Amino acid sequence: MKKVFLTLSLLVSMFVQAKDVVPLSAGYHDNMPIGHGIGRTPMCPPLVYIEDYTLTFAVGHPDYTLIIKDEDGYVVYTTTVFSTDTEVILPSTLSGDYEVNLVMGNWLFTGWIEL
Repeated sequence: MKKVFLTLSLLVSMFVQAKDVVPLSAGYHDNMPIGHGIGRTPMCPPLVYIEDYTLTFAVGHPDYTLIIKDEDGYVVYTTTVFSTDTEVILPSTLSGDYEVNLVMGNWLFTGWIEL
């Protein structure tokens, strides 16, 4: 049993080391009505990794709208990340620093990536 646990631990650590975590902050979406009914406790941002042009999501996440913006705030890529998707491959034509927005209902998770 210990060998199985150690092997799984090693595989997980290799997976995490090969990919960089995308630091995301949680906030509310801009189009929220007054009296939106969201509590004061902030939601934990999702765990997203990036390696080259591939974003990897944790298994069992909710549906998101993924919006990639350039440094000037222009939307350069958008797609829906369904709960069954674990990876999204970004266009290889992108190069530089980009803002990542994940929209889930009234929640907005924001971070930056470098491609």
